Amino acid sequence: MPDQRPRIVLCVGGSIAAYKACDLTSKLVQSGHTVDVVLTSSAEHFVKPLAFAALTHRPVFTGATWFDGASESTGAAAHLRVSERADLLVVAPCTANLIGKFAHGIADEIVSTTYLGATCPVLIAPAMHHRMWAAPRVQANVAVLKGDGAQFVGPESGYLAEGDEGPGRMSEPAGILEALGRLLEQE
Repeated sequence: MPDQRPRIVLCVGGSIAAYKACDLTSKLVQSGHTVDVVLTSSAEHFVKPLAFAALTHRPVFTGATWFDGASESTGAAAHLRVSERADLLVVAPCTANLIGKFAHGIADEIVSTTYLGATCPVLIAPAMHHRMWAAPRVQANVAVLKGDGAQFVGPESGYLAEGDEGPGRMSEPAGILEALGRLLEQE
């Protein structure tokens, strides 16, 4: 019998908020979701693939596995195959860099490639300094992604890694789970 659990692809960007992605992953698995994790090389400075592999009991996709030896007969690389079967793609944390890449169709690393190859609904949880979030170019890129159908959760106002306060803090895993649940119900 095929696996009927909702399939989530969780893309993790390079931000201190990446530690929250571990908690989110754990909560998704405990809720009965199948979770495949894709990490930018910058994310690996904050969290290690082993943490996600331990939480999901599944392989983790990284820049080192970007070109994973997929044969010509199977077509897409493995990180694109998991997005083909996904019910939802979540990017948490999503940096200004990733938002810009997504908005402009730049596929120069594993997460931007996975995003651009996804045909399922997308949920983005931004995380960045409040001045970056407020930057006109970032807001224009967010508008492009919303126009493309991407959904956003956050960012929240609060204490930021730099010691400042303001909007830019990634939503807590509970808020992301709530937004994710609403999107899955619509499908």
